[in-house]
Amino acid sequence: MKKCTVLVFTAAVIAGCGGGGNGGSGMSYTPPAAAPPASTPTAPSSTPTGMTPPTEPTTPPATPPPTAPSVPAKTAGYWHTSGSNIEDSNNTVVRLAGVNWYGFETTDHLAHGLWAQDYQSILNTIKTLGYNVIRIPFSNEMVEANPVPTNFTTNAGGKAVNAALVGKTALEDLDTIVAYAGSIGLRVILDNHRSEAGNSNEASGLWYTTAFPQTSWIADWQALAMRYSDARFTFNGNPTVIGFDLRNEPHLIGSSAKSGSCWTGDTTVNGCPASLTSQNWTVAAQTAGNAILGINPNLLIFVEGLDCYSGVCGWQGGNLLGVATNPVVLNVPNQLVYSAHDYGPALFQQSWFNGNTSAASLNSVWNKYWGYISAAGTAPVWLGEFGTGNGATDVQNTAAGSQGQWFAALVAYLQANTAISWTYWALNGEDSYGLLDSNYDAAPASSTKQSLLQAIQAR
Repeated sequence: MKKCTVLVFTAAVIAGCGGGGNGGSGMSYTPPAAAPPASTPTAPSSTPTGMTPPTEPTTPPATPPPTAPSVPAKTAGYWHTSGSNIEDSNNTVVRLAGVNWYGFETTDHLAHGLWAQDYQSILNTIKTLGYNVIRIPFSNEMVEANPVPTNFTTNAGGKAVNAALVGKTALEDLDTIVAYAGSIGLRVILDNHRSEAGNSNEASGLWYTTAFPQTSWIADWQALAMRYSDARFTFNGNPTVIGFDLRNEPHLIGSSAKSGSCWTGDTTVNGCPASLTSQNWTVAAQTAGNAILGINPNLLIFVEGLDCYSGVCGWQGGNLLGVATNPVVLNVPNQLVYSAHDYGPALFQQSWFNGNTSAASLNSVWNKYWGYISAAGTAPVWLGEFGTGNGATDVQNTAAGSQGQWFAALVAYLQANTAISWTYWALNGEDSYGLLDSNYDAAPASSTKQSLLQAIQAR
């Protein structure tokens, strides 16, 4: 389950939560050849450092590295946006309907569950259950240190497994997982979950730390854009990695009040001007997005919301109120997707969970914070995280303000608003909200929950 920090800001109460700790197609598949590790602009510390940010992050490189690979045109399998929709290269509307599979962002530097199953078996299960995309969190430390992970088994049920991971670095393991996912028709979104390896989101609420400054954050994204634009991650004309989630759950109320990320126009941070580069998330997202698109203009750029905007607060990553007056603007049109996170009262008792809560009142909350963007046709919205437990009342409940009421109502909301894409938190069987059991078996831990999710996989 997601680790949660509760903070108080004026009259509003918010919860900050982050991830971590908490059948195949029959196509032939060969693990990809090892690629050189990403460059390391700043050597990471072996232990997490303090969260005090630099007063002014160094300006990122003006141009991407000159060695960027040649990238196919939009007609060659990449996706783009049109109004509130995500479309494929044939302009057919698609819906992201997937799962989060975490672990690379933790100190294991590897997707979890491989201590119980082969990576191909887990990916085959995702495919068989009807999902079409995987959100894979990672840390900047993983990219830059690129250690050799060891928390996986080589024998499951008396059969040799995970042989392709033995002796490989974290990035090589990610290559292997991404390549097999693509070979069976799954797509991947990479998520910069935090800077130092660990659990949960970045406590400071910022997209950088002292050990991993903004320049490193952008350079890591550029290195990954180059790496996963390579033809070895394209299958049947379809690139596996379709986009980048720039930062998991940035938030304003960080190490101290209003010290984290702000959105342009926030009246509680003197308007959060573009010149406030140490905190302005809108400007940082545009800078990183443009650096990525300078390498591959066909990638989708996912920008998450914050917790608070002008004194109105909610879930970390789930507040996109600022988009109405101060949208993100990228150099390449039709590649921007806004992302929100949403959870129920089992994680934190938000003010809208009470004895008067109804499906209609919940719909109003979602429309207020992020649904309005999709409804107005401004841009696509992707619900990057939401999840619940596997008990019967966690999934469905008529009691006002209950976890089951929230989850069932959210599923109904997504069923009615088919332009909104989503990825469930999480696949991981060790998570309280896990889709699978602790052994990562193919059968879902809750058949009822899987049935509800399956009903919203298609548009």
